[in-house]
Amino acid sequence: MSEATPSRYNVREAESRWQKHWQDVNAFKASDDSAKPKYYVLEMFPYPSGNIHMGHVRNYTLGDVVARAKRMQGYNVLHPMGWDAFGLPAENAAIQNNSHPGDWTLANIATMREQLKLIGLSYDWDRELATCLPDYYKYEQQFFLKFLENGLAYRKEAEVNWDPVDNTVLANEQVIEGRGWRSGALVERRKLSQWFLRISDYAEDLLSALDSLKEWPEKVRIMQDRWIGKSYGALVTLKVLCKKPGKDPIESSIDIYTTRPDTFYGMSFVAIAPEHPLAKDIAAHDPKADAFVKECSQLGTSEEAIEKAEKRGFDTGLKAVNPFTQTEHPLYIANFVLMGYGTGAVFGCPAHDERDFEFAKKYDLDIKPVVRPSDAQQQADILPYTGEGVLINSGFMDGMSIEQAKEAAIKELAARGAGQRKVNYRLRDWGVSRQRYWGCPIPIIYCDDCGAVPVPDDQLPVELPRDITFDKPGNPLDHHPTWKHVNCPSCGKKALRETDTFDTFFESSWYFARYCSPKSKEAFDTKALAYWMPVDCYIGGIEHAVLHLLYSRFFSRALNKCGVVPFTEPFKRLETQGMICHETYKSAQGKWLSPDEITPAGTGYTENATGKAVTVGRTEKMSKSKKNTVDPRHIMETYGADAARLFMLSDSPPERDLEWTDAGIEGAWRYINRLWKLVIDNKSLLETIIDGKTLSVSEPKLLAVRKATHKTIAAVTDDIEHFHFNKAVARIRELSNLLGDTRFEGQDGAFVLREALEALIVLLAPFMPHLGEELWLQLGHKETLSAASWPKADSSLMVDDSVTIAVQINGKLRATIELPKDLDKAIAEQKVLELQPIREALKDKKINKVIVVPNRIVNVVAS
Repeated sequence: MSEATPSRYNVREAESRWQKHWQDVNAFKASDDSAKPKYYVLEMFPYPSGNIHMGHVRNYTLGDVVARAKRMQGYNVLHPMGWDAFGLPAENAAIQNNSHPGDWTLANIATMREQLKLIGLSYDWDRELATCLPDYYKYEQQFFLKFLENGLAYRKEAEVNWDPVDNTVLANEQVIEGRGWRSGALVERRKLSQWFLRISDYAEDLLSALDSLKEWPEKVRIMQDRWIGKSYGALVTLKVLCKKPGKDPIESSIDIYTTRPDTFYGMSFVAIAPEHPLAKDIAAHDPKADAFVKECSQLGTSEEAIEKAEKRGFDTGLKAVNPFTQTEHPLYIANFVLMGYGTGAVFGCPAHDERDFEFAKKYDLDIKPVVRPSDAQQQADILPYTGEGVLINSGFMDGMSIEQAKEAAIKELAARGAGQRKVNYRLRDWGVSRQRYWGCPIPIIYCDDCGAVPVPDDQLPVELPRDITFDKPGNPLDHHPTWKHVNCPSCGKKALRETDTFDTFFESSWYFARYCSPKSKEAFDTKALAYWMPVDCYIGGIEHAVLHLLYSRFFSRALNKCGVVPFTEPFKRLETQGMICHETYKSAQGKWLSPDEITPAGTGYTENATGKAVTVGRTEKMSKSKKNTVDPRHIMETYGADAARLFMLSDSPPERDLEWTDAGIEGAWRYINRLWKLVIDNKSLLETIIDGKTLSVSEPKLLAVRKATHKTIAAVTDDIEHFHFNKAVARIRELSNLLGDTRFEGQDGAFVLREALEALIVLLAPFMPHLGEELWLQLGHKETLSAASWPKADSSLMVDDSVTIAVQINGKLRATIELPKDLDKAIAEQKVLELQPIREALKDKKINKVIVVPNRIVNVVAS
């Protein structure tokens, strides 16, 4: 490294040089055989979309701060990177660009890898993986077959969202207002044979184990708790009557699940899902019912879409009998009842449920209150009432609380042989089949004689064919002339491959474990897995709180059951980061404009193309559609990676949204240059230090600097540990400001300054690694900063000799005073009463008493 001392910090040259150095010496390679304690830090890996965005920069910088700090603190750190590389966007790009999804994906990976390196991230690139490569997905095919062998995977017909134009199944998230997100076609519910994983078998375990995840954000645990959706209620069998003029009623029954058996006396209808067997039977004989069921199918299976839709029903003419009152009530097929929850049938109590109330109002059904507020001040006539209360109009339950009435209702139902206690979960089994090309092939062969036959292990991986086309709607694997035609592994007869591929959450549910031994010829190296797992700190967006994180927790349990991994919880600690937001701009015609399309004019902006005034909108999440993105490459070319990192880390706590501003990034750049100047301007003083001299300082000014240095070391260390990065940056700034404002002279001054600067540079290294390396070099160190040790705070220098005391008069703060610690109470009282603002405030008042709380408060009681 060059020892020249440029007067200005050359950010481009320095960052490029240090990035090359780290790569050349493999500075961040993790060892599987180390006497050091391990620390595994991981950010959720990206989809290779083509270019990194500012969200990537923030997310990966957060993890890099932890990785760099832990390395310097003596840990053997694993900090890998890879690519979540399967998915529909690659197929869309292939169609648009007439390219192969694999070529598009691998080209994007190459581009994004180089862009990530420009941020100065301390990754062990030797462990890089991509989920679209056969040497990765071979193992998940093995896992699936183990799941099948252990009863954790099965195939059944299930209702799916079907896009009739694209001829494919859509996830619930891909159904927008009842239409396919890409084709715009009205989505249909359709029954297809799908592969499922039995995540519901683990519902209770996944739920109860949330309590052990002490280092996860509470909001994430709450979201998973709600998604699993454990409820306590009753499974009730209701009589159903079919009445026709001149004939005796035909009696049958239907099972319903309810969490509110206490409200049966308020029952006014029963509703069943359009997919319920009874609904299908009715639709088969009634054209109007059939038309209604088909109409319901256009809502798809998304709970959100169903919840938002207008509540509609079809009166079947059947009557359901109340198990307590024996009264008869209409039975509807309703578009808001889900077949996948409970039994697909519910009873309605409109007075105490908003959805039931809306439905009853629409169809003019009875609304009978059976709960009144226990607080007499609350209005009982405002319906629906969904709060706590006391039962009314409910026979044997009158006067009971809701919980008491639930217990009484369940006991009475059991006594009458009409029902029993039931625990239910909202969590459904995970459907992993997708009708698209760019995914991991499901390793199953279908034989007319043998049924579904697993692909033998020695024939894995089942690889995707390259010679596919997208000129027909639907799955290209279905259209391939040869790929799906094979011989049955069991009997040798002609058979067909499964042409569905796995849901891409399958890949992301175990990748973290593969990083432990990515070049192993088996799925995992047992020793490496036992050493590295679980992940000590996992970082990603709150939007992954449920699906990815829940699937990963389930997958670990499933692999554990199959004897593949020794753990059940993959992530010890979880940190979530907020989004990056930016102003939005609209033209006079209402078109979104990018910052490049506008020019400042007075207090606002004008559009470059028209010269007309621009409307500045609220700050929103960066989005290509709203043109309010900021290109990280431009920022790094202009200000450098460290400035971008510093702004991302200093302006907002990691878990909150960050507002991008030009002023913020420019301020970060100016601060970097002040740090450079602080070191360079003091080099001549530092060079006067005599080797072997012991640091012993008594001068108050220098002692104050030493105390500030060691307090900063302790505080920043704690801030990094607790993910308070913005606080850590603020403390680093405070220390650097103190050093800049203090005049250092002589040997003592030089020693104190060097101690402070060395601590400062190490503390800032995780945040601004390139600058840290360069400043470390300027201090004359031969070894690089990335190999340096973290400073330790001297506890003797963290004890304050004085304290700030709050001075009150009659409990109101009037002043503060700096006093020696543990000062005698009488002297403290005297010092306080001598204060000018206190003397003035007590003029014309009588002092009744002075209360002294040592080292905290002096309160003067006066009248």
